[in-house]
Amino acid sequence: MSPSAADLCRFVDASPTPFHVVATAAAELERAGFARLSEEQAWPREAGAYYVVRGGSLVAWRTPGEGGPSAGFRVVGGHTDSPNLRLKQHHDASRQDLGVLALEPYGGPILSTWLDRDLTIAGRLVTRDGAEHLVDAGRPVVRVPNLAIHLDRDQAGAPDRQRHLDGLWSIEPAAFLPWLATESGVDPAAVVGFDLMTADTLPSGPVGAHDDFVAAPRLDNQATCFAGLRALVEAEPAAHGQLLALFDHEEVGSTSERGAQSDLLSTVLERIVLAAGGGREEYHRMIAASVCASGDMAHATHPNHVERHEPLHRITLGGGPVLKVNQNLRYATDGRGTAAFAEACERAEVPLQRYVHRADLPCGSTIGPLSAARTGMLTVDVGAPQLAMHSARELMAAADVDLYVRALEAFLGE
Repeated sequence: MSPSAADLCRFVDASPTPFHVVATAAAELERAGFARLSEEQAWPREAGAYYVVRGGSLVAWRTPGEGGPSAGFRVVGGHTDSPNLRLKQHHDASRQDLGVLALEPYGGPILSTWLDRDLTIAGRLVTRDGAEHLVDAGRPVVRVPNLAIHLDRDQAGAPDRQRHLDGLWSIEPAAFLPWLATESGVDPAAVVGFDLMTADTLPSGPVGAHDDFVAAPRLDNQATCFAGLRALVEAEPAAHGQLLALFDHEEVGSTSERGAQSDLLSTVLERIVLAAGGGREEYHRMIAASVCASGDMAHATHPNHVERHEPLHRITLGGGPVLKVNQNLRYATDGRGTAAFAEACERAEVPLQRYVHRADLPCGSTIGPLSAARTGMLTVDVGAPQLAMHSARELMAAADVDLYVRALEAFLGE
């Protein structure tokens, strides 16, 4: 497996939740010389490399070289969240004298893939002093068992979202939150809030006779988080600014204080302009001069379901990054955005594939149209090809990891 693919596997395994994605990215940014800023404090006027965190979202940037406060930015966007099963507020249940956790689907997971898997519980605990504690049980603690075929001969349909997704975690009824807090070194009596979710514990790794593929959870969209982060760290400084925006809550519509429909990106960009001595005029000039590559994963043509794909737009695993186009604006791509990303791929000597969804099937969406409408910034939707999107474990070509990084690096650096 290539070094980039191996690094992606380590990134994913260290990041079972959006909060962990942010922590993993922040650690790499710190090593690369980026300084963390607080939204509650004044920002430095000096040019440099900085980042801010808002919950499960992160924005990192390198200020423009010589263009002044109205210089445009090249932006790579992505999202930190993935479909999974999350703990309900009242989650302790007792059934058949067993300890059961009440779980609720988040986003659009392929529910059957979450059954019979060894799951950990991870996320954050919030204590009464306002402190946030990143937690991860770090081992299999929950399992959602399937029903034996002898009791369900029809095997018809997906599991019921309310009745069939609760997980076993103890041989006898017990309170889960105090156990997790104690395991994590947090006083159980001090915990007053939590955001906790399940994650597959099987390590990410290579598949195939020649390690051709990467099998991992959360490739949608941690592959973009990894590639965008690596691209920002490795890109050469330019006259324009370079920025990475990783949003939480894309899988459920992005409507939150830290989602793509929030003020996070526009506020950060405005404060960058203000810190450089500009005003509203310079801010609007900067937006007009900027381009965003909204990165999310793309559907490779499935070899067992070729008929589900647009016949004139086959997407190949290992064939390079994907330009995503939808005439009904489920993707934000237009001709100008296409040109900007296509030129970046040419400079990086990376092949570019073009995806169009079947016209008779509903098309998914991304942060692209949302952040474009929120900021007014020219936006192009791109991604890397994968199979089994929204499964508990997904699949992509190992070669596409490096191709994706190179394309985004060229996009940021031009």
